[in-house]
Amino acid sequence: MRLEILHVPDCPNLAPLLDRLAQVTALPVTTRVIESDADAVRFGMAGSPTLLVDGVDPFAAADACACSVSCRLYRDEDGRMVAVPSPEQLRAALGQSTSTAVLSAWRRRALPLDAAEQAVR
Repeated sequence: MRLEILHVPDCPNLAPLLDRLAQVTALPVTTRVIESDADAVRFGMAGSPTLLVDGVDPFAAADACACSVSCRLYRDEDGRMVAVPSPEQLRAALGQSTSTAVLSAWRRRALPLDAAEQAVR
C-alpha cells in the first residue's frame, strides 16, 4: 500500500494528518508539494491536504474532483467540518485495523532468511 499526501506549501494541516496516520499505521508516507492548479488537477488534489492511498483519494466526493490549490476540510463521523479525518476514518480508508497495518509494514521490511540461516533454524 502506497500512502501519499498532496499539500500546498506551509499547509497547517499537513502535520496533524501525518500525526493521525502515524497513530493508525506504520506504513511510510510520502508528501508532495502542489503549487499550481494545473498540478492539483494532474495529481488529483482536492484541497490541501489530500491523502492518496495507492493513488486514489478515499475521501473524494462522488462527483468530479474540485482540484485546486486551496484548503481542504473533511467531515467527521458526526458530519462536522474538521481539518483532518479522525483515526477511525483513516483506518477505514486504509481498510485495515492498526495491528494489521503494523504487521503488514513489518512484513514488508522483514528480510527472508538466506539458505544458511534456514539450515540453522
